[in-house]
Amino acid sequence: MVAALKWLGIMIGALILAIVVFIFAVRFNDGPIAIFTGGPFKSGELTEAPDDWSFLKGRPEIEFQTMDPDTSRVVWLGVVDTRLYIVSGYMNTRYGKIWKQWPHYLEEDDHVILRIDGKLYEQRLERLMAHPQLREIMSLYAEKYGEGVLPSDVTAEQLAGSLQAGDFWLYEVVDRDS
Repeated sequence: MVAALKWLGIMIGALILAIVVFIFAVRFNDGPIAIFTGGPFKSGELTEAPDDWSFLKGRPEIEFQTMDPDTSRVVWLGVVDTRLYIVSGYMNTRYGKIWKQWPHYLEEDDHVILRIDGKLYEQRLERLMAHPQLREIMSLYAEKYGEGVLPSDVTAEQLAGSLQAGDFWLYEVVDRDS
């Protein structure tokens, strides 16, 4: 029994070590791997950003890189009309305070690089504290997170209150020079 527990401990320790090494190594990768934060983009063609992001409607996710630190991640997106939005949810939860560090990086430098289909777009993520189409934007996220449509009893005022309280942070992708 003692030998079996010893081997179980060794296997668990080896698994934990392998996970730590993987997470560390991904930081040097050309972009993220699934949900794991990756290194800066090393591939892709620098391209002028479009005025109309509607070609991304229906796409579940994109990659983007912050500048400081120069790390990359995968995020879900929303397109309303021709404008591109990114939401960071769970910001006031314990989980969010541990997992969601990238929005805090943007407070110092909001410049990002989007990588979409091998093209790099130098942009900024502008944090919004209000939006007239907030319900429509958040409905897109409700659909993507498998919650179906946003419940009809969730009012625009409640969403605006949650946004103001920092429960989620809303960003619009804007031109780097604006």
